[in-house]
Amino acid sequence: MIPTIVHDFYKLFYPAICGGCDTTLAKGEQQLCFHCRLALPFTQFEKIQNNPVEQLFFGRVPIEFGTALLYFSKAEMVQQIMHNIKYNDKKDLAQLLGKILGERLQNIASLHDVTAIVPVPLHERKLRMRGYNQSECLAEGVNEILKVDIVVNGIQRIKHTDSQTNKSMIERWENVKDAFEIKQIEKLKNKHILLVDDVLTTGATLEACALTLIEKANCKVSIATLAFVAD
Repeated sequence: MIPTIVHDFYKLFYPAICGGCDTTLAKGEQQLCFHCRLALPFTQFEKIQNNPVEQLFFGRVPIEFGTALLYFSKAEMVQQIMHNIKYNDKKDLAQLLGKILGERLQNIASLHDVTAIVPVPLHERKLRMRGYNQSECLAEGVNEILKVDIVVNGIQRIKHTDSQTNKSMIERWENVKDAFEIKQIEKLKNKHILLVDDVLTTGATLEACALTLIEKANCKVSIATLAFVAD
């Protein structure tokens, strides 16, 4: 009884806020309100052969499988979710959505031989500024379901890059060219890696990361992101 009273008193002054609409969460709701959970714009890409994520990488990098959980559109709920995850310390929200993504991946036949999840790394300067890597939080949620190894430092971002926002596709590729290197090749070599990131726009960052894994560690690579930027 006493812990419940203390908890309710704390919530009175520091209410939990929905990561999608910034309203106060009702009792029993976690990270997202009931309305936002129902309104999540799922892509269903995991059910579609040659889906838009896989098509994006055709002729660029040979991935085994690709998907994204949600559609991203500016000034809508998923943009607010992404902002809260990246800049407002909503690590638990990232883990929740990662778990939902993992549930949609667990029965994909082409992923049954995945032995490690690799979150796309941040440069150490950006990691110090933010305090955490949102892709790592997503990967932790995915791994609650897939239960394989998470290799956090297996690949390192050695080149500090500018924001990809407002860059053309060519500029994005030049921005991340030679940005990654393998650091723990023994944990990655000859494995099937699930590469996890927060958002997929042109795919330049994921392409650079995947090519490094394929060329330097002889990996098979699949890709899963939280959001996909629709045209």
